[in-house]
Amino acid sequence: MNYLFDPDNWEWLTTGNNVRFILEGFLINLEIALVSMVLALIFGLALALLRLSTARPVSVAAGAWIDLFRNLPLIFLILYFALGLPSSWKRAWEDAMPAWAPEAFQSGLVLGALLGLVLYNSAVLAEIMRAGILSLPRGQSEAAAALGMTYRQSLRHVILPQGLRRMVPATVSQLITLNKDTTLVSIIAITEVMRRARIVTASNFFTVVEAPILHVFIFVGLLFVIVNYSLSRLSRRLELRERKLTGTQMKRVRGLEDQVTVDPV
Repeated sequence: MNYLFDPDNWEWLTTGNNVRFILEGFLINLEIALVSMVLALIFGLALALLRLSTARPVSVAAGAWIDLFRNLPLIFLILYFALGLPSSWKRAWEDAMPAWAPEAFQSGLVLGALLGLVLYNSAVLAEIMRAGILSLPRGQSEAAAALGMTYRQSLRHVILPQGLRRMVPATVSQLITLNKDTTLVSIIAITEVMRRARIVTASNFFTVVEAPILHVFIFVGLLFVIVNYSLSRLSRRLELRERKLTGTQMKRVRGLEDQVTVDPV
């Protein structure tokens, strides 16, 4: 423990450009995570609705797509798209990126990372969203039909608003996982925070003070803890807000998707 808290082992934090170099790498992780989150939520909702479609061929095809990408290792998807995408696609991506876009997105390599993260997480989110929608009592859709609403109208105005609220905790939990999974993009030579941490520990390029490996990665871990804890607190605030608006008690259910059930007060 003395080794961990020895001030000499933390001197690298205040010397040279080590901290700035690592923080710039962490910003790359956050940028990739933010874009992936937005796209994964959009495609995840679309997949969930297709999975719930009354047209059986559409439902079966969406289910097969979800099962395929949800059960493939994320690192496999990232490597596959990074190595398997045509060079013309990568060049087109680089040419399409405006000059004001973040530096991480100027490289065609990030296209493979985004595809892997979005396809995997959208499949997982689709199942979370589907479970949230199906958890609603059947009386909700029957009441909407009794009011003369079409299937689309009941889905838009009755089912989705309630179902989406129920799955907030599980959705935020998956987004936190997505944020942590951005560290995997270092395997395709994107200089995100983990790769930069290894650079700092492997050389004295930035400072003559040696940076202990353990302490550098503890610092990186703390960065993820701060961001992910903030996301979890946001999820909790949304739960409390929902409880006040609807006058319901929210009880967590332990399970694969870690869904939330709602019991009337």
